[in-house]
Amino acid sequence: MVLIVVQSNIQWESNLNNIGNPLKKAIVMKTKNSPKYTYLEWFSPEELHEAGLAWFSELNFARDEQAFLNDLVKSYTLQLTEHSRFEKSKDIVTALSKVEKEGVALMKQVQAHENQLEIMLDGVDQLAMEKAYLQTHKELLIAVGDYMKSYRKVKETLMDLVSQVMKEEKQKRLLN
Repeated sequence: MVLIVVQSNIQWESNLNNIGNPLKKAIVMKTKNSPKYTYLEWFSPEELHEAGLAWFSELNFARDEQAFLNDLVKSYTLQLTEHSRFEKSKDIVTALSKVEKEGVALMKQVQAHENQLEIMLDGVDQLAMEKAYLQTHKELLIAVGDYMKSYRKVKETLMDLVSQVMKEEKQKRLLN
């Protein structure tokens, strides 16, 4: 089993005393005010694989949603390019394109990471390679989380803009 620690701008020290469950370790996080304790769990190679599959599934779903969002932009191109909302639309479409490219690159990284899982399963002690794999896993954990946050933000902004356009179109139809 393997311990995964996610660090976010907080210095930490591992407290090697087992607390309760021998598979869990306490991590002391030092902050300016007082220490905080967090329990982290050891993960087996099977759990690492499941995490990789979950990331890949999430990224694949986001890619499918992006295709829908691109179709939505194409459907409302005339309304989105009106003078009053042209700059905002341009920024959102640019951000969507950027997020789309990042997602494809991240999917490739997750796939390559999944292909390297054999390092953890082969039964050979390759400490440096196993440590590198775990470091990559931790980095991907953070990268996928950050990507999904930025993707959701772009999606929400685009959906707000398109729903505003749709409401205006409906009002115009009702008035005529």
